[in-house]
Amino acid sequence: MIKTLRLGIMGGTFDPVHYGHLVTAEEALVQFDLDRVVFMPTGRPVRKTHRSVSSAEDRYLMTVIATASNPDFEVSRLEIDRPGDTYTVDTLRQLRDSYGPSTELFFITGADAIREILTWKGAEELAGLTTFIAATRPGYEADPLTDAMPPGVTAPRVEPMAVPALAISSSGIRARVADRRPVRYLLPEAVSAYIVKNGLYARDGDR
Repeated sequence: MIKTLRLGIMGGTFDPVHYGHLVTAEEALVQFDLDRVVFMPTGRPVRKTHRSVSSAEDRYLMTVIATASNPDFEVSRLEIDRPGDTYTVDTLRQLRDSYGPSTELFFITGADAIREILTWKGAEELAGLTTFIAATRPGYEADPLTDAMPPGVTAPRVEPMAVPALAISSSGIRARVADRRPVRYLLPEAVSAYIVKNGLYARDGDR
């Protein structure tokens, strides 16, 4: 009998990756008995056009640095190397084709992003491709999707997961770097060193 591989997919811009991401991935690994978690830095995020985004290579390397010490984590270049805009449904299709029917996919995302799922490209396919793990702050309840789905479309399965460290945000870290405020204990020191060395998030006059 073929053992089912339980694969977590941690999608995100990771600009920069921080402890909130790492704690969320570890919680999902343990709570949902996953075999491993694949961090999937977005290539060309279509929903981040309102601001500049660090290069895909910088975001990939920061994620590799942050996850290197955990043997249950890996980082994929799938979205970075795929040309064109990045859509989650395309990634899940490709993973499903690569791993086959004996693999169960779990897409890890924030609870505040769950409602956006309905506007994603190919939303009607998502229920057949993955289970969503909705990371929430303790005491926060994710809204069910069933009542918001178009007629005839099956709502994706969503499993809530409380994560204490979700108050940390990439946008907050970028702002603190720009303002020359400390970011210690918000992200791995090696990632912080990478940001300083490469002048990421600094104001133009500070580079």
